[in-house]
Amino acid sequence: MSRSLSRCLFPHASEALSRFTVLDLTRVRSGPTCVRQLADWGANVIKIDALTEDAGGEQPGGPRRGSDFQNLHRNKRAMTLNLKDERGLAVFKRLAAKADVVVENFRPDVKKKLGIDYESLAAINPRIVYGSISGFGQDGPYHKRPGFDQIAQGMGGLMSITGAPGEGPMRVGIPVADLTAGLFCAMGILTALLEREVSGKGQWVQTSLLQAQIFMLDFQAARWLMEKEVAKQAGNNHPTSIPTGVFKTSDGYINIATTGGRIWERCAQAIGAPELYNHPDYATAPARSRNRDALNAEIEKRTVTKSTETWVRELNEAGVPCGPIYAIDQMFEDAQVKHLGIAQDVPNDEGRPIRLVGQPVTLSRTPSRMVARPPEFGEQTDEVLKEFGLSADEIADLHQRKVV
Repeated sequence: MSRSLSRCLFPHASEALSRFTVLDLTRVRSGPTCVRQLADWGANVIKIDALTEDAGGEQPGGPRRGSDFQNLHRNKRAMTLNLKDERGLAVFKRLAAKADVVVENFRPDVKKKLGIDYESLAAINPRIVYGSISGFGQDGPYHKRPGFDQIAQGMGGLMSITGAPGEGPMRVGIPVADLTAGLFCAMGILTALLEREVSGKGQWVQTSLLQAQIFMLDFQAARWLMEKEVAKQAGNNHPTSIPTGVFKTSDGYINIATTGGRIWERCAQAIGAPELYNHPDYATAPARSRNRDALNAEIEKRTVTKSTETWVRELNEAGVPCGPIYAIDQMFEDAQVKHLGIAQDVPNDEGRPIRLVGQPVTLSRTPSRMVARPPEFGEQTDEVLKEFGLSADEIADLHQRKVV
């Protein structure tokens, strides 16, 4: 715990992690996703802006005031620091000596060259928890390759099971490998912080886009490992629970999900086709699997006769899981989405309209809030250095020498 830093004036998004200080060396998406979790739960996050970045706004993930950057970097502060200058490196080590967590997503060899790898920082601060995200791991035959989400989706097997049969591999519409690697790294950091309360020691937390993507295959990966079944593309059909998929209505599309014989019976009754339930081609799960295309066609003959709104109401009332298929703008207008309050406004002195996606988890006593807009380039440099004990003369000298 960074006791000397716990009284900083920066507003904390929650009290849950407010005792921890995090140095954020990350860029692009997977690393910032990890650190966002810590910031949103109240950690004192200090984003280290490299002096080589474009102070005018362009970042690897888009303009600094663009929606992507804003969504990734709320509830943080930022300072500039030239880690390639020996004086900048010395400053960083002074920060690391008092911090709880460092997070980076450099290529594995970069941090060693800079002298900010785990071993170097642990020698200064044995309690440091050091989080690393890479494309393929910190060692091994591919460890020096740059990591990108779509590469991980392909190598991790996801693209082979996404899309319609026979149409070739298809990427998922979000950077799922980046996002999940960030979430898993945050989980690992929190686990290490909990363990530190017992041992008093920090440790190195590692994950990669490839590991995260493979983990996310979940039951599809287990089908191969346990039963030697190679999953195929199934389009909008669920690979094992049938009928589950997309069905056309008179004015759009719906999802219907059945997970067993009882729900399938209720579905057949609700769409006005009880004869389908007793039909030998559809009476058992294996039979429905073999004849899924014919069964889907029979169901869609009925669903096209009514509107999406009508089917969603009638099927749910009958105990059959059913929902509309929204565009993103429609999703945010849904009554339940509004009730959950996941779209949240970020306060800022400039009066800018900043509305972002909040945390999907609620805590009853220490909730997460939007308390600070994403920082401008190096916005809190002097403030942070002062909190870490640097004198006014030291800070002025660092500016003069263009270290910060």
